[in-house]
Amino acid sequence: MLKKFDIADGVLNESSKDVSQVMVYINPDAEEKNQLVSRFKLDEHTLSSALDPDEISRLEFEADHWALIVKRPKNYSSEDQYLFKVSSLGMFMFRETLILVCTDQFQMFEGKQFQHVASLTDIALRLLYRTSWHFLEHLKVINMISAEIEQKINASMENKFLLHMFSLEKGLVYYLNALNSNAIVIEKMKNSAAKLGLTVENIEMVDDIVIENVQCLRQAEIYSNIITGLMDARGSIVNNNLNLLIKRLTMINIVFLPLNLIAGIGGMSEFSMMTRTMHWALSFGMLAICMVLLGLLTFRIVMKYTGEREALFSAKKTRMR
Repeated sequence: MLKKFDIADGVLNESSKDVSQVMVYINPDAEEKNQLVSRFKLDEHTLSSALDPDEISRLEFEADHWALIVKRPKNYSSEDQYLFKVSSLGMFMFRETLILVCTDQFQMFEGKQFQHVASLTDIALRLLYRTSWHFLEHLKVINMISAEIEQKINASMENKFLLHMFSLEKGLVYYLNALNSNAIVIEKMKNSAAKLGLTVENIEMVDDIVIENVQCLRQAEIYSNIITGLMDARGSIVNNNLNLLIKRLTMINIVFLPLNLIAGIGGMSEFSMMTRTMHWALSFGMLAICMVLLGLLTFRIVMKYTGEREALFSAKKTRMR
């Protein structure tokens, strides 16, 4: 899909010209790729890199243009199962035309960043700034999702929430690689300011982009370290919840084991024979009372034994410290 824009009074407006100032190719088909290669003389490998999510960021200089490949966050979908992915964005800067190539549609020219646009280079730099801002917004969402999953893990005995945390951790690894890759390219742009034709205002914006990217990178590292460091603790919480459930079930089985024995004896014909001189309501009532008393006694014994074991274990841990 092709979208065209022209700069008018500092604002980007959609255009219907054959060749506009800004041409955005979203997931181009074979015909559009051939047009980019034949008409604009784009390198096929560089064009493929702009559509490859695994490609690293880089800056290349050609005879009549320069090409910039940067990483950006991919739009999140519920099908991703808490896995945040990255995508590539290709910028091909000619003298009078800026060509953008990406795999999926996203909000490119919206917001206050694209007010009072002065030149095509200004548009490219503001896109870089928006990319860092987009990463930062996704990191905030990841932090919120992580906090919500933590609450579910505290009361859960299933592994699916841990798997969601693993997905978040993997997504943060993608973001760290992407931000590091972008940082190298932005530094190269700053060093190649004269070759890129950057003005003083453009260089100041590059400095702002460097600061924004570094802040985003540091925040991604913090989130990644926190999630990685607490994964074992969260797994222990799930195991502890399961152990508590098994403990309760075991106590119930221990209490009812002797009761099953008495109930089995009471259901035999020998019991009826031994209590034939008594009214059935009295004999079976006494049996029921004995079962209740025996169950309570067994429960108290189990609770006392368990409490002594826990106290002994706690005392050993205290002495070890």
